[in-house]
Amino acid sequence: MSTAEYPGVAACPACVATPIAIRRAAKDATEGSRELHLSLPTIHCAACIQTVERGLLAREEIEDARVNLTRKRATVRVPATTSDEDVVAFIAGLGYEATPLDSATLSVGEADRSARDLAMRLGVAGFSMMNVMLLSVAVWSGATDATRDLFHWLSALIALPTIVFSARPFYTSAWRALKVAHLNMDVPITLAILLAAGMSLFETISHGDHAYFDAALSLTFFLLAGRYLDQKMRSVARSAATELAAMEAPTALRIGENGAETVSLKDVAVGDLLLVQPGSRVPVDGEVVGGASELDRAFLTGETDPVAVSIGTEVKAGEVNLTGALQIRATAVGENTLLHALADLVSMAEQAKSKYNSLADRAARIYAPLVHILAFAAFVFWLWMTGGDVRHAMNIAVAVLIITCPCALGLAVPAVSTVASGRLFKAGLLVKHATALERLAEIDEVVFDKTGTLTKGTPRLITQLDPQVHAIASALAQGSGHPRSKAIVAAGRGRDLPSVTVTDITEQPGMGVQGLLDGRTVRLGRAEWIGVEGESATILDIDGQIFALQFEDALRDGAAELIAGLNAQGMPVTLLSGDTTAAVSKLADELLITDWQAGVLPQDKAEVLREKAAQGKRVLMVGDGLNDVGALALAHVSIAPASALEATRVAADMVLVSGNLSRIIEGIKTAKSARSRILENFAVAAVYNMIAVPIAFMGFATPLAAAIAMSSSSIIVSLNALRTK
Repeated sequence: MSTAEYPGVAACPACVATPIAIRRAAKDATEGSRELHLSLPTIHCAACIQTVERGLLAREEIEDARVNLTRKRATVRVPATTSDEDVVAFIAGLGYEATPLDSATLSVGEADRSARDLAMRLGVAGFSMMNVMLLSVAVWSGATDATRDLFHWLSALIALPTIVFSARPFYTSAWRALKVAHLNMDVPITLAILLAAGMSLFETISHGDHAYFDAALSLTFFLLAGRYLDQKMRSVARSAATELAAMEAPTALRIGENGAETVSLKDVAVGDLLLVQPGSRVPVDGEVVGGASELDRAFLTGETDPVAVSIGTEVKAGEVNLTGALQIRATAVGENTLLHALADLVSMAEQAKSKYNSLADRAARIYAPLVHILAFAAFVFWLWMTGGDVRHAMNIAVAVLIITCPCALGLAVPAVSTVASGRLFKAGLLVKHATALERLAEIDEVVFDKTGTLTKGTPRLITQLDPQVHAIASALAQGSGHPRSKAIVAAGRGRDLPSVTVTDITEQPGMGVQGLLDGRTVRLGRAEWIGVEGESATILDIDGQIFALQFEDALRDGAAELIAGLNAQGMPVTLLSGDTTAAVSKLADELLITDWQAGVLPQDKAEVLREKAAQGKRVLMVGDGLNDVGALALAHVSIAPASALEATRVAADMVLVSGNLSRIIEGIKTAKSARSRILENFAVAAVYNMIAVPIAFMGFATPLAAAIAMSSSSIIVSLNALRTK
């Protein structure tokens, strides 16, 4: 194949890179530009990269474009006024599919890369540690002179590059702390590793009897193991505030003199007249001034039944228009909408929660300076005792530093958390937040949402209808997407219904459906539409013959067992719901919940959680709807079922993957067991130090013996973690 036949493929990479680099250099970044990150799933070779980069850089407004073939991503710098859609459409014109990536997706990728980086460093440290220990066996067995020196130098060749590479996370963290005049656990860790390696190199150069490269590598390996376990526990999903912001419609249909035109949301002002088509989200807070429809308000109330709206009804940004077109007058836009207020509430709550101090962090603040003081005191004491023998004093100081190195302390929390998280995952409960287990063990009250949490969130027909009547209702219901219509059809599937034909079926937005049965009018819908007074049920009208259809929301599996278990433990239970008083009261009586509130809006739920926190309560919040997001973020710890909306699962600390709510009881028991194991591990670390530190301080432990003792304490802590039930 010649390059003349395929002008899109260059003979060498440099030939491709040069003109593209020249184009990049010719374009200066303009003020107000931004980076757009795109996924390019269909690129597969260097020619694809060249085509996309050259095509993008040929556009005057695009300042820079870089394509990564390995990750199939592109980073494009564009002016702030250039829309994502324009760039995506242009790349599509080049023959490649492109999808914008949000910052949350990119942050998840960063977390994954960090975990892979730690795993790689851990693997290198483990491999080197085993090889150096094999070499050390010869020295321990009595090798002397040239043979001993050879094994020491071979150990140095393996250990020193490994220590530089694998222990880098500790060096970086220690340096950041020291730059701001603080101490963290990584400062004594770094000192122990560097001093052990430095003393070993000094002993090797001086033809000493012992080198402690294996001790330095053991330190690095066990500490990296704890850091890797901790990193896996800290893999947090996207921000719930970001998810809420994603519900905002980017554009709106503004009605002007020339009809409806699409405008950017930032160009919409209070008082503008907007058109909201069926299937679209309401872009701003406003009031309906024309049309009638039904809205999905799960965002606000968490309830699955659509709400009928007409002229004069208030609507909120983020609600979904289901059936008819609406004209609304904007009353609040941008940051003043309820949607933005909820996002701000979640963001503030998430930031507050991130400041939660774990047990290990609190212990480290005391432990880190104590380690330095002990090691320095040992050095000064033995320097004075030996009349200035720096080598002997330094060996003892290194032994003290190694033996007090917080390996067991560093593993105390992540080892238990990993075991407990694994057990909970098998039980159907996924732990998302690093400190969720600790906080779950501390709860003294539980707050539940109703619909979609304690109940399944889908209506079920409970009225027993005559087969002929049910057949007519099902025929009408098939012409509607309303949840109750679906329930009527679903209930009919299990029955032997006669065949009926209903023609001319039409749906009245927000009211119901009607059609013709053998020339007679049949209707299914709201009582007020059909003309039945004082009835809240769905009404079926067959040529004047009225049937009231009742529905209920079935309990989730394990809901009764969960509430009974909490009551047995003496744990106060509160039910907060946006549903009607009658519906909430009925469920509370069924589950024996005495503390309940109905008609609760999102901001009210958040206020209840805020008040309980002010009273010193440590509340577990369990909810599934967007109306629960603020409360979930404000709770001491929170759980969302897997069926919940994405933003709700993101806001929660834990996700109930199992369909059985009673697994939450198991989760609480496991969390309390995990906390006990963590405290026991701290006790093990404390007892170990009380015994080992005096031995090392008095000069009875070499750095190698100190490393073995340190490793033993780490193993004990890890084995104790397996006792978590």
